[in-house]
Amino acid sequence: MSRKNIVSTMFLLLCVSTSVYSQQKKISNGKYQIAVYYFPDYHVDKRNEAYRGKNWTEWELVKKAKPRFEGHHQPKVPLWGYTDEANPVYMAQKIQAASTHGINAFIFDWYYYNDGPFLQRGLEDGFMKAKNNRLMKFSLMWANHDWLDLHPSTHGQAQKLMYPGKITPETWDKMTDYIITKYFKHPSYWKIDGCPYFSIYDLGNFLDSFGSQEAAARAIADFRAKTKKAGFKDLNINAVVWGNTILPGEKTIISPDVLIKNLGFNSVTDYVWIHHVVLSNFPTNAYDSVKNVYFKYALSASEKFNVPYYPNVSMGWDSSPRTNQENLWGNFGYPYTPIIIGNTPMAFKNALIEAKDFMDNHLTKTKILTINSWNEWTEGSYLEPDTLNKIGYLEAIKQVFVDKQE
Repeated sequence: MSRKNIVSTMFLLLCVSTSVYSQQKKISNGKYQIAVYYFPDYHVDKRNEAYRGKNWTEWELVKKAKPRFEGHHQPKVPLWGYTDEANPVYMAQKIQAASTHGINAFIFDWYYYNDGPFLQRGLEDGFMKAKNNRLMKFSLMWANHDWLDLHPSTHGQAQKLMYPGKITPETWDKMTDYIITKYFKHPSYWKIDGCPYFSIYDLGNFLDSFGSQEAAARAIADFRAKTKKAGFKDLNINAVVWGNTILPGEKTIISPDVLIKNLGFNSVTDYVWIHHVVLSNFPTNAYDSVKNVYFKYALSASEKFNVPYYPNVSMGWDSSPRTNQENLWGNFGYPYTPIIIGNTPMAFKNALIEAKDFMDNHLTKTKILTINSWNEWTEGSYLEPDTLNKIGYLEAIKQVFVDKQE
């Protein structure tokens, strides 16, 4: 790097740092907890480098995305640039923006396979080393799904299975020790009534890892016991439940209410609306129509499970950046899927208002809302500012959950 480039980079980092630390004001949501999923594939990871080349991140797919039909808004352009989330200065910028707009916690999509962790540097080098991480909390959603070669995916070509989501009981034991020591004991780890929140994404792979409901229940009980032994009140273990599959290899659980009860989960939530809403029109589906179907599901979920159901709001859906941009595009299955349109900041705000009313009517204690997501850029569901809507989605959260209480 030339001296000129070094000076320019240092100046940019100084500007970001100054912006972050000039507005550190922690605001209150009152009785609501807003938790936003964070997908950490926007930093250099050694696995990605080995497979895709030096310095590859998923920003490459964001940059290369093309419109697939008239009026299709691609590529999406981040307002802050293609930043490195493993750099604590840039992560501090995200923390500042999130915490001053009513977001209480990032739920990191967290990957751990039989051969160890993956994509952990966004959390460990970014968030956990950011100087302002006291402004908000973080937690984990173990993204224990199969990791396939779909960055990008070419229609007609088999998607290589790179890292299986099924693990061994020995890996589970080692992994949960790591979680308690590395994350739960961090002062910014998110706790519900004093209990660390930990979510499991793929219940099918979780069951397959242990072979039976009884063995899976024992695994959760062991994790709970270790958490208590480490000095915590208990463990709040959450299940992500879906009705429709998205990623290849996902399986729908039959009678999830029975499974949640038998395995000893504390709460249930969703990752994204389309886990419960079929996008029946191609190429586009209206945001409000998807929202209406989702909230019908949410009402049934709140009545079905024996534990609290935390609702979800999704910002949108457009996974076309994960498709081969030079290849035919059609309704071929993930990531060649229909797109949600009309997901303006105002439409998103209206969904938040509906979620707030839902929590008031169906949650008696802790009122938690999960949002998809902070930065699912290649799935078209992100709050992070872009050049089109600026901070519009963040402002919507603040207007619904903060401004009226100040």
